Amino acid sequence: MPVFDYDPPERFVAGALGQPGARAFFLQARAEGRLTTVALEKLQVAALAGRLDELLDEVLRLSGGTAHVPAIAPADLTDDGPLDAPVDEEFKVGTMALAWDEESSKVVIEAQEILDEEDEEAIEPAVLRVRISAGAARAFTQRALRIVAAGRPPCPLCGQPLDPGGHVCVRLNGYRGGEVAS
Repeated sequence: MPVFDYDPPERFVAGALGQPGARAFFLQARAEGRLTTVALEKLQVAALAGRLDELLDEVLRLSGGTAHVPAIAPADLTDDGPLDAPVDEEFKVGTMALAWDEESSKVVIEAQEILDEEDEEAIEPAVLRVRISAGAARAFTQRALRIVAAGRPPCPLCGQPLDPGGHVCVRLNGYRGGEVAS
């Protein structure tokens, strides 16, 4: 099982390539001349960002405010740059795990490779493991949420994504929950 371990990375970001509606999403970690890129779904990026914020808020709450966890992302950790080239994915992410390492005061993020059912017995999945500070985690979350939100705008009536080529709105064509209005 290849483990891509970054403790800490020089850079850890979520990013997307392509046009809204056809974007591919990635996590990238870089350190000491190494670059690891893994592919994941938009919903996984959003879930990771949300869970990171929840984890940090919980650490802060349980410590009574004594933990070194910023409430917002420090401005000097903001990263709005593009993904590093080349964007060659090592694997596609299946499951992810988060943990707080109290000893080092770092967030541990693990993204595990998704395997085909017939492959699961043959090999161990690859893992991207990143250890980052609480401030870097807040900055990661801020960027990830911006990337997710930068997609297609929602229809003001039904909330579904608006495509550049048009949109069939269920609120305008009479379709309601499997029934056609007469």
